[in-house]
Amino acid sequence: MATKPGTSRVKRRDQTRQDLINATIDSIASRGFAETTLEKVSKRAGVSRGLVNFHFVSKEKLLIETLEQLSEEYAASWKKALENAAQDPVSQLAALVESDFHPRVCTRKKVAVWYAFLGEARSRPTYTAVCKGWDRSFSNVMEKSCKAVAELGGYVDVDHAVVARALGALIDSLWRELMLSPKDFSREASKSMCFRYLASVFPRHFDADGILDSDAA
Repeated sequence: MATKPGTSRVKRRDQTRQDLINATIDSIASRGFAETTLEKVSKRAGVSRGLVNFHFVSKEKLLIETLEQLSEEYAASWKKALENAAQDPVSQLAALVESDFHPRVCTRKKVAVWYAFLGEARSRPTYTAVCKGWDRSFSNVMEKSCKAVAELGGYVDVDHAVVARALGALIDSLWRELMLSPKDFSREASKSMCFRYLASVFPRHFDADGILDSDAA
């Protein structure tokens, strides 16, 4: 099949934009917002400053696109996890926990960048909107899953909204541990901690290893 005119140019353009976003993530993770400049990003990406300006008219534009990409990547990760899991509520909730510690999204570098953006969000409405969007979307799905498990298992005294919020807070604290004390962090131990919490709420469906009874549904 013949290559369409301009295809290689488009691919190069897209790759350059991606290289610049990756360099921005590296810079924020290692040096923070204040020291992340277009000049330093261009050097990390191995391109000229003029090329940075061609793709992103300002540092703010580059930062917003970086945040949006991280948000899209995170959403795609948990959505894919749900699609690949069995469709019963227990499997779906377990998949959400697993997805939050997947190496695709749960790395020290990416977590550090997430928190850097969250720290800036207080004074930047655009960051706030993006951060609230991805957080609200995941939280809503988590809450619906907790509600479905509670209804499935007849856990009449369980407040699914509280359970979902507590689980989210636990995951958040474990992400902070990865950022602040990477040597003490363990993916498997972190997931086990989350499943232990779920086992305390849904004891007929979870244990420390995950799903206790896959036939419960």
